[in-house]
Amino acid sequence: MIPPSDLLEPLKTRYAEPQRHYHIWAHIEALLRHFERLKPHLNRPEAVLWALYWHDAIYDPMAKDNEDESADLLRAEAGTHLAPDDLALADKIIRATAKHVVPEGLSPEDESDLCFFLDMDLSILAARPDVFDQYERDVRAEYAAVPDMAFRAARSMILQDFLKRDRLYFTDTCRAEWEEAARANLARSVAALEASL
Repeated sequence: MIPPSDLLEPLKTRYAEPQRHYHIWAHIEALLRHFERLKPHLNRPEAVLWALYWHDAIYDPMAKDNEDESADLLRAEAGTHLAPDDLALADKIIRATAKHVVPEGLSPEDESDLCFFLDMDLSILAARPDVFDQYERDVRAEYAAVPDMAFRAARSMILQDFLKRDRLYFTDTCRAEWEEAARANLARSVAALEASL
């Protein structure tokens, strides 16, 4: 079930906040396209769909609790629309986007759904180089308050941490499609950032 318009319209307003450049409604639309394509792989697509809409609902680039706040907002706004088990999974999915790691204690089916969501959320890393470069510019714009050298050092560290992972994408489906391009984009971005430090 798609969230009703009385919930979606306020969400769209949130995604249009001035501090956002990448984490905007276009990001949600991009994930919806992946969701529709990957839906046959999902065990509980409704939980994944609602997590998709709310996962960046709260976004302050300088805050450390955006994911928790977004999950809390989902619980407050969607509590009467989702079955308790679906709401619990959507909550876990949103909170997992903080570090893009899979929490322990999930059933195999829920873990699979969460992994597909995390993979979709990082699909931008495998975009065409020009699209990826715009993503990097948009992220920089969201952190405009951070001095340039500090941003470059922190961003380089974040991207290198992704490159050090054995695999960027948890599911075999997404890994086969995106891993190679994502690693090439990340390596190129890290090289550019380090060259300017």
